[in-house]
Amino acid sequence: MSVLPPVRKDRIISQLPKYFSKGAALHTENGFDAKVKTACQEHRTGTVGFKISKVIVVGDLAVGKTCLINRFCKDVFDKNYKATIGVDFEMERFEVLGVPFSLQLWDTAGQERFKCIASTYYRGAQAIIIVFDLTDVASLHHTRQWLEDALKENDPTSVLLFLVGTKKDLISPAQYSFNEQDAIKVAQEMKAEYWAVSSLSGTRYALERRGVY
Repeated sequence: MSVLPPVRKDRIISQLPKYFSKGAALHTENGFDAKVKTACQEHRTGTVGFKISKVIVVGDLAVGKTCLINRFCKDVFDKNYKATIGVDFEMERFEVLGVPFSLQLWDTAGQERFKCIASTYYRGAQAIIIVFDLTDVASLHHTRQWLEDALKENDPTSVLLFLVGTKKDLISPAQYSFNEQDAIKVAQEMKAEYWAVSSLSGTRYALERRGVY
């Protein structure tokens, strides 16, 4: 008998989620590749085929890493979160094309004094999420260093990269439009997929512009 509760309906994945920005997307296909579908069908064996991927979330202090993870995993927001000491992690269960799948989301400290502690947990990541604050240009510039540090512990050819801008609710559409150009440029340099979100409202943020989205 399984002791785990059923996977939430919004965690049952049958199609690829649409990219946020075509200008900085890791994929533009509408569906899973045929090879992926076949592999999932062959491994649809319940807990025997259980898969786990490690995701590390890095970025400056107070850019909203913990808020981002808690909104994603628990659908809650608390602006009074204390700074993460070292690392923390959440486990989120999915079902991808019928195969049980879990993400280990590792929330790492942004403070310089905890960097050595946090970096020991970088190793073995399948995905790296580099977070910056849309209202703080300096935090975007620092993302390159965060990525460099994370890649010291991982094979650059085997990890997926995501650049995520937070706190979109605190920035005007006009200012976001200006900042987005720099963010997409950085994402393209990193070969990362770019997203902009608000942990407060729980929404992603895209400007509908002809020829871009």
